[in-house]
Amino acid sequence: MRMLRTGVTRAFGADLRHAIGKSVANRFSALLVGLGVTAILQSSTATAMMVASFASRGLVATAPALAVMLGADIGTTMVAQVLSFDISWLSPLALMVGVILHFSANTSLVKQLGRIAIGLGLMLLALKLIVTTATPLRESQLIIDIFGSVAGETLIGIIIAALLTWLAHSSLAVVLLIMSLATTGAIPIQLAFVLVIGANIGGTLPPIMAMAGEGPEARRVTIGNALFKIGGAIVLLPLLGVIMPIIANLDGDAARQVVNFHTLFNFAVALGFIFLTDVMSTLMQRLLPSIPMADDPGAPRHLEKSAVEVPTLALAGAARETLRMGDIVEQMLRESLTVIANNDTSRADNVRDLDDAVDQLHEAVKLYVAEVTRQELDKDESLRASEIMTFATNLEHIGDIAENLMDLAKKRDKKRLQFSETGLKDLIELHTKVVDNLKLALSIFMSGDVRLARQLLAEKRTVIALERAASEGHLSRLRDGRRDSIETSALHMDILRDLKRIHSHIVAVAYPVLERAGELDALPKRGDVSVPTNSSDQA
Repeated sequence: MRMLRTGVTRAFGADLRHAIGKSVANRFSALLVGLGVTAILQSSTATAMMVASFASRGLVATAPALAVMLGADIGTTMVAQVLSFDISWLSPLALMVGVILHFSANTSLVKQLGRIAIGLGLMLLALKLIVTTATPLRESQLIIDIFGSVAGETLIGIIIAALLTWLAHSSLAVVLLIMSLATTGAIPIQLAFVLVIGANIGGTLPPIMAMAGEGPEARRVTIGNALFKIGGAIVLLPLLGVIMPIIANLDGDAARQVVNFHTLFNFAVALGFIFLTDVMSTLMQRLLPSIPMADDPGAPRHLEKSAVEVPTLALAGAARETLRMGDIVEQMLRESLTVIANNDTSRADNVRDLDDAVDQLHEAVKLYVAEVTRQELDKDESLRASEIMTFATNLEHIGDIAENLMDLAKKRDKKRLQFSETGLKDLIELHTKVVDNLKLALSIFMSGDVRLARQLLAEKRTVIALERAASEGHLSRLRDGRRDSIETSALHMDILRDLKRIHSHIVAVAYPVLERAGELDALPKRGDVSVPTNSSDQA
């Protein structure tokens, strides 16, 4: 089932998320899209996490999100309906087609279609094996005694099925297991219905647990959906005696009865609560009021857990978060220039706080991209993941160097030192050029523009020339015996060195772009255009 779901997610995940985002015009379209998306994904948990992530970002209100989930719960019954028929003969065909497609594919889409076919073939094979293996269970006295004791304890049966579903992270898997046991006569139909209700309630637990650490907007969706399921169970449990003959009249086969009841339960919940989504939304807003957003620059905003299985989307989010890092680093550099130029050390602590935010974001991006790379990535996705990790690391290094500049500024303030007018002008000119090139690097990182990458690499020579001119000018002032230059000599050279190091980290973003364009090997083999290292004498 995981192979089937991940195959669908990687092949069509972006389109499915787009469909959910566009479905909120009214509750009925939201329900239908939730039904369709989950019928394809075969995971209401995956749908719930998508919808909850939209809700947490304010892209969808709680009421339509709950309508999507009502449809998602119906969608989980669709494949169960298909698999309740004996189509095990499709298993070897699906496996053969899947293996051929997966291992001979030239494109990611065909490869994922092969994964889907393999997953479907394994599901069909597993169901056949379960039914075959479970047949002797109907004659086992131990099994008869266990299920006989549970049969009269509805609440215990619901709890057992709910826990099993939580462990399996799939209500479909548990319903199919119940279907197999009912087919062999290992459990009576009434108990099977009770277990189906428990499986449906248990199916709400994984998304609740997954969203436990998210904001109240996300948790409203998952908890509200769970309350719908519990409400449906409370209404339908007393009516099982009436429902059982009706289900049996539709189809006498035990497997069909189980899946028909599974579908009936979810249809009943959807029809019963579709007009109460606004009421549930209001209740959830009272129980889980919105928390005013703390202005924490170190809190990630674009790293969605639900997007991890769609590498293209996940890497786009990681790139946006890295761009946020770049904006904070740019702010740090501008603040540091104010501190250096105006001797305003009151802003030094703000630069340090921003460096803490950059460190937090770097850690978050690093762990998120590492999780994404556990998925099966194509060549372009692997390269993009590497670029994001590298650029985020370079930005984190720049933040550390900017913080070091504040230490130098405080040392200068403590000793009451003043740069010479010419020396300060040189530092400001070099600093301004470095900040401008950081903005250029951020554009290259997002666009991959080869022309801009060439421009940034050319700027490296400009920065080297400015740094060399500033150093020579400072040495000239030292030879002239300028007291202010002598007193600030160590600080002056340290700042020049740090600005050089910062710029080397900035320029590094151009190399992957030029390498993809086949232009890296054509660069002159000179020290001022070589790939930078982390040494302090980088250009």
